[in-house]
Amino acid sequence: MNKLLLILLCLPFFSYSQKTYIPDDAFEQALINLNLDNIFDDSVFTSLIDTVTTLYLSNNGIEDLTGIEDFIGLRNLFCSGNQITDLDLSNNPNLIEFNGNNNLLTSLDVRNGNNIGLWYFTAVNNPQLYCIAVNDIAFTNSNWLKDIGCVFSTNCGSSSIVNHLSKRNILKVLDIFGRSVTPMPNSPLIYIYDDGSIIKKVIIE
Repeated sequence: MNKLLLILLCLPFFSYSQKTYIPDDAFEQALINLNLDNIFDDSVFTSLIDTVTTLYLSNNGIEDLTGIEDFIGLRNLFCSGNQITDLDLSNNPNLIEFNGNNNLLTSLDVRNGNNIGLWYFTAVNNPQLYCIAVNDIAFTNSNWLKDIGCVFSTNCGSSSIVNHLSKRNILKVLDIFGRSVTPMPNSPLIYIYDDGSIIKKVIIE
């Protein structure tokens, strides 16, 4: 009986002590500013974030939003103007608004099982984002905003990205001064494709 009572008394403590890993200092500082954390230790109490409904994180120098998966009650996420490269929102089924414009995204997973509920979505000005993983391609194509060179897919594996890139045609090649040139090795050139994407690269020989 005494052991059972001790276990019951400790349950609230165990629940409160569970933590979520937050490796990005800028993200953790933003949470501290929002009174959701109070010390830099790469973590935050999960019980303080799992009922949060809105996060305004724009222009905070954030590179990594690891930990966002435990914001299970999140409805509005604004994280534009950062340096985020990979973002997984598949564990955030309550999202109704998302703005991830002007980042460095190369991977974005929004297979949260409720794409139709996400009525406002924009992820433009992410030139290296070629594929966004979704549940409902038809809905997202009709309602969500993305860069022209990006596609919605249920599977954004490397093969699907390669297939997408292989269908592009080069419209023109420019040098660093904006002049049309013939592709040449060992020079920085800007390639403009018919899907709207622009890539700067150097072919070394």
